[in-house]
Amino acid sequence: MSDSLVVQGGTPLSGTVAVGGAKNAALKHMVAALMAPGRHQIENVPEILDVEIMGRVLEHVGALCRRDGKTLTIDVPEHPIPEAPLELVRQMRASILVLGALLARTGEARVALPGGDDFGSRPIDFHIEGLEAMGATFDLRHGVLYGAAPDGLVGTDVFLEFPSVGATENLLLAAVLAKGVTTIGNAAREPELVDLAQYLGSMGAKIDGAGTSTIEIHGVEGLTAASHRTVPDRLEAGTYLVAAAMTAGTVTVSDCRPEHLRMELRKLTAAGCEITTSATSVTLTGPERPVALDISTLPYPGFHTDMHPQMVTLLSVAEGTSLVTENIYAGRFRYLGELNRMGAEIHADGQHVVIRGVTQLSGCEVDACDIRAGAALTIAALRAEGETVIRDAHHLDRGYDGWVPKLASLGADIRRV
Repeated sequence: MSDSLVVQGGTPLSGTVAVGGAKNAALKHMVAALMAPGRHQIENVPEILDVEIMGRVLEHVGALCRRDGKTLTIDVPEHPIPEAPLELVRQMRASILVLGALLARTGEARVALPGGDDFGSRPIDFHIEGLEAMGATFDLRHGVLYGAAPDGLVGTDVFLEFPSVGATENLLLAAVLAKGVTTIGNAAREPELVDLAQYLGSMGAKIDGAGTSTIEIHGVEGLTAASHRTVPDRLEAGTYLVAAAMTAGTVTVSDCRPEHLRMELRKLTAAGCEITTSATSVTLTGPERPVALDISTLPYPGFHTDMHPQMVTLLSVAEGTSLVTENIYAGRFRYLGELNRMGAEIHADGQHVVIRGVTQLSGCEVDACDIRAGAALTIAALRAEGETVIRDAHHLDRGYDGWVPKLASLGADIRRV
């Protein structure tokens, strides 16, 4: 029997909450550690299920992972085992990044096709095409991708059809040990990617242009183990800000980087929130009812797709009709039916979500189908009349460190059963 969250709605959130390291950076740092033998130390690592799963992937490869609070120590062998097994990879999409890392380190890789949250088709064609351009060959047999580059990878020019974060990261990992120069055009620009490049740079990699649409990598013969502190989690910060807005509360989110949330903060301001920022914090006061608005999810610096469910929840109680267009993941709408069970009036039309704001939501039993859906339903429950039970709370464990105690510290009536 899965855990559930029980929430009594109606209390405005108030206080200060600190965010931890970014899930979408820490997981990539763990893979990046495979690029250099020796002892790595990664700080500000969230205590979430996905980090635990990635640790098992690394241990299968031959590394040793040890956690001390928020610090993760990884001992990487001279000769990693070039394999990531199905039972681990199927649980988390980020594990596909071991493909580029293992090809670069060992000249071969056996990686099961990835799993993770089900948001529709998310092919890895861009990863494969880029690595093939660098000299790798691939064969798919029984759901396992066999990659080979016995003579090593060779730098080349790769232009991505879409600024895929995963493909950019995989090519970046492969290119730092490739012969010659690799240029990635139409590269992803996410802060977590910049953080990965900085970690690789501390190992001795030569990378220019991270955070822009063109990244140039000069391959080196070898890297050395290093230490790194993970960038703050902008999605965790954004989620607590939306929770404050939903409850008409006042919350300060600390230990974050507001510049990584520029578009999200702009949209929250347009929805009627009062926002002030410092170098490392954001304070938000929510309106009694939000203002309806339109949002389109886009690659960074656009509005993040992983903030889409939370914002749809906020707009479900807005004055007027809102439109959210999902341009990244076609299948990210399964949570809408659960919100409608709570009294929302939302329907999907292709890639568009039309939200007719209602004055009040009602508590009931709902199912969390993925990380951000679980967060969105919790946010809805914080405002809803009566009690809400959110089943399958384990999904939240994959992306939020201390979700229940942090919300409780802000005054939420929430418990896990």
